[in-house]
Amino acid sequence: MNARSAWKVAGLVAALVTSGVLDAQPRETAGPSVYSADVDSIIHPVSAEYMIETMDRADHAGAVLVVFTLRTPGGLVDSTRDIITHMLAARTPVAIFIGPSGARAASAGFLLTIAADVAAMAPGTHIGAAHPVSGTGEKMDETMAKKAAEDVAAYARTLASRRHRNVKLAEEAVNNSRAFTDEEARNASPPLVDLVASDIPDLLHMLDGRTVTRFDGTTVVLKTAGARVIPIAMTLRQRILSSIAHPNVAYLLLSLGTLGLTIELWSPGAVLPGVVGGLCLLLAFFAFQILPVNFAGVLLILFGMVLLVLELKVASYGLLTVGGLASLVFGSMILVDSPLPELQVSLRFVLPIVLAFAAISAFLVRLAVASQRLRPVTGVAAMIGEPGHALTAIEPGRGGRVMTHGEIWTAIASEPIAEGARIRVTGVDGLTLTVRNA
Repeated sequence: MNARSAWKVAGLVAALVTSGVLDAQPRETAGPSVYSADVDSIIHPVSAEYMIETMDRADHAGAVLVVFTLRTPGGLVDSTRDIITHMLAARTPVAIFIGPSGARAASAGFLLTIAADVAAMAPGTHIGAAHPVSGTGEKMDETMAKKAAEDVAAYARTLASRRHRNVKLAEEAVNNSRAFTDEEARNASPPLVDLVASDIPDLLHMLDGRTVTRFDGTTVVLKTAGARVIPIAMTLRQRILSSIAHPNVAYLLLSLGTLGLTIELWSPGAVLPGVVGGLCLLLAFFAFQILPVNFAGVLLILFGMVLLVLELKVASYGLLTVGGLASLVFGSMILVDSPLPELQVSLRFVLPIVLAFAAISAFLVRLAVASQRLRPVTGVAAMIGEPGHALTAIEPGRGGRVMTHGEIWTAIASEPIAEGARIRVTGVDGLTLTVRNA
């Protein structure tokens, strides 16, 4: 089973356990219809599956148009290409609408927009800024940056050219990180987008009777007047996976899962930390099937937790703790391997979690050290140091009797002890105590 199949199966199981049934989708009805889907997330395999399924359903139902309302900071190149490939082959024309006002479609969202049959924006929105960046959000070295930018720029030029959109501006969005407002995109010559509409009803009104040229060169006249708008929502499985696919959420689940299992190892039989930890780790692994995870980061995080656990067993004077915390920080920063800053674990999110781990670890270490310092309360070791008094006089080489621990014992001593004197136990040999004057 490959990774994509694995997360699909895992997500389905998670959804069924959570609700028992998947969300019911609207039933298609006879007559002209427009399928509408809202995409407000990073472009990753879950959002790609959602968009592809929506296009498939529209094709099956014979819809006149599919409208994706898009708001995204970007996403994964592979997922973006999957969506565009399906979009270009779909029988139903596809419109990308950037809205509502104030929204943006950056990076992958820009490519989706210029690839659509109809590209539209709401007033006050913007698109662009598709230049590749390194995994830390900074620009890559010159050679790698040029290769990555040229690859994406060529893809953008191809899409813009076939859609008769502004090839020069599409290339500048990639190579120069240019972004464009709705007015700039619409008023360019040729334009980057086709229409500026306030909302979907306004967009459908503008599109009624409009001739759209498909990617293969064929033309379609859109008849959207009076068409029913059928909203398509994500299934419960997709919503669950989309929520945990956020890098910060996945990192938090991994951290909580590791901490829960660590606490269970420290105190076997607690049960709850182990159950919660195992569940969090499973959900984190679901997310890692979706996100571009650097497993060196995962190993660094686990290594950091091991160092914190070893602090309980090894007298390192804090060196293991420092090494564990450093390992946690570095592992967290390289956990997600993506050129998008939006797909990186935020440092402002990492530091509070690492500090919380440090505080929890320090508290647990303190409890462990304190428990080790407690005197035994049962067995032979518990008798050492116990106070009592002599019932008879005790001479060196001759035994006597003492009362201690609520019991009468035979006792010997290396010094004279008077009858009634206070004594303290210094040793136990079978049923005979060694005592001294208290």
